[in-house]
Parts: sequence; structure tokens; C-alpha cells
Amino acid sequence: MILLHRYILAHFFRNLALILASFISIYLLIDFFEKIDDFVEKGKSFGLVAKFFLLNIPFIVDMMSPVCILLAGVVTLGMLNHSNELIALKACGIPLRKIVRPIIAAALACIVLFLAMAQMVLPTTVSTTNSIWNREVKGRTFSGIYRNGRYYYRGQDGFYSFARPDPQKNVFANFSYTTWNSTYQAQSLITAASAVWNQGLWTLYDGQAQKASGNERFATDVFPERHFEFPEQPDAFFVPPYRSMELSLTELYRETKHSRSDEARNKAWAEFYGRISYTFLGLPLLMLGLPLLLLVYRKWGRDLSLAIPVSCGMAFVCWGLYTTLQSLAKASYLPPLLAAISVHLLVSGLGLYLLMREDT
Repeated sequence: MILLHRYILAHFFRNLALILASFISIYLLIDFFEKIDDFVEKGKSFGLVAKFFLLNIPFIVDMMSPVCILLAGVVTLGMLNHSNELIALKACGIPLRKIVRPIIAAALACIVLFLAMAQMVLPTTVSTTNSIWNREVKGRTFSGIYRNGRYYYRGQDGFYSFARPDPQKNVFANFSYTTWNSTYQAQSLITAASAVWNQGLWTLYDGQAQKASGNERFATDVFPERHFEFPEQPDAFFVPPYRSMELSLTELYRETKHSRSDEARNKAWAEFYGRISYTFLGLPLLMLGLPLLLLVYRKWGRDLSLAIPVSCGMAFVCWGLYTTLQSLAKASYLPPLLAAISVHLLVSGLGLYLLMREDT
């Protein structure tokens, strides 16, 4: 490794560490003041509070990694430009592509580390923080399991099974409700293509109700639409936020193989590709942010004072586009792989074009 590369890499990793530390501190400070009252009201110990916030750090790093990589690269190149070192390097005949090469290589190395963290560290820490917050602080319990694209819950009098495309909406697909007697013999089975909870009432569509009538026989009643009064409400079907992050990358991949319906399989692929593509989002942002820094300096005579807000704005736009594409993919409007790589290809292509223009 030549001296120039070591010098640039030292600046990049130092800037990355400072930016990560800043984002983590700000996030933890805001989160602390938002949640400390809940811990105090429940009488939780300081050790549990410290454990909760410390274990939140890997999640913060994962969420902020694309922006941190972008800003670390922009600040590194901006400092070289501000101190006229970039001009001196170009005057010595060193092209821009060789100057930014160690920055891009360092970004790739960081992305590999973040992927390893998503595989080995993040599932455990997110699962623990979800358990602390939801069970010990909020008193909510995840009373069911999620397997192969379906949720399974044991209620007060029966057992629920369904798919829930959007956890924020009280609309359920392939709904079923089963009850048993004291000897664990099935008493009734109610199934429906869809179910909706609205204004305190369950409404099932295109279903059938089977009820035991003795001698191991069941009376079947088919209905296009019917109201039911089940003991549980959708609030009981609690799913912790960021539950998909409790799964490692390999577990997300297994979900794609075990999903039975096309809708569940498509959503599983969208989750899998989305997790990987989000971690890689820092690289195309960096490749576009570096030439933007030089363009801003040449046009307005400023580098970091204006380039950092411009880079953050560009990152926000790309993040919004990425989120929109992921939502379309989960709703089966776009292929998951296309939604995962579209922003990367577009931003990387534009960044490479601008870098080559700066190098001429």
C-alpha cells in the first residue's frame, strides 16, 4: 500500500468513527429522553436501562451506515481539497480516480463489516431490546409465532391462523379460527378468504363455518359474508417493530424458500434483497457525493460548508426513492430484485459519469 493510500485511509476511518459517534450520541440522547419516563414508571433498574440503550447501538449503526459512509468520504475529500492537497496531487499527475480509489475501497470494506454485523450481531441485539421494551416496560407479549408467511396465535378460546400483508391495517388473508373442547377435540373451524376488523366487529368474506355435530361429523355452512364475535381483537396480535431485523440474512433467505403463497414469497424476497441493498446504499451515495463536492466547490467556492448539506439532501432523496420502491416490491407491484438495485444502478451510473468528467 503506497503512502498516499495510507494517508487517505487514515483520514477516512477517523472521519467515519467521528461521524458514527456523533450520530450514535444524538440518537441515544433523543431516545433516552423519550423513553426514560417509561422505565422509571415501571421501576426498572439502571442496569436494565443501560443494557437497553447499549444494545441499541448496533441497530443505530445499521440504520445510519449509508449516510455515515457518504459523509466520511465527502469530508475526507473535502479536507484534501480545502488544504489544497487535492490540487497538489493533481499537479503531480495523479488522476482523481486514483485519489478516490482508497475511499471507495474503504467504503466496501465497511459494508462487508456491516453485513457481517447484520448476520451475527443485529438479530440478537434487536431481539433483546424488543423484549425489554415490549415485555418488561410496556407489558406487551408477542403471543404467537410467524412461520412461512403466516401468523399463528393461541387465543382465549381458540387458535388463529392468518396472513397479514400490512401489520398497520386490520385486514387479514386466508383467515382461520379453530376451537376445541376440554378433551382437545375440534369443536368448530371457521375459515375465510379474508377477514376485516372494523368498529368492534369481525367481518369474514368468502368463507365457511364447520361445527361438530357428534359422531365425528361436522355441519358445514358456506357464506359470502358474515359477522363474528371472536374473543380477541387485532391489538392482541402484537408484532414487535423491526421484527424482520431479528432475523439474520440467512434466516431471511430461508423465509423465501419456506413461503407457500406467492404473496408471502414475494414479500420475503423483498425483505431479503432490501436488507442487503440498504447496507450497500452507502456506496452509490458516496460515488455521487464525491463529484458533487467538487462541483459545489468550483461553482460556489465552498466545499464542506455547502457540500455536506447538499450530500444530506441527496441522501434523503435517494432514501425516499428507495423506500418507495421497497413498498412497491412488498405489494407485488415491482420485482423485489429490481426494486433493490434500481436506485443503486441509477446513482452509481450518475456518480461514475461525473467522476470521469472531473478526471478529464
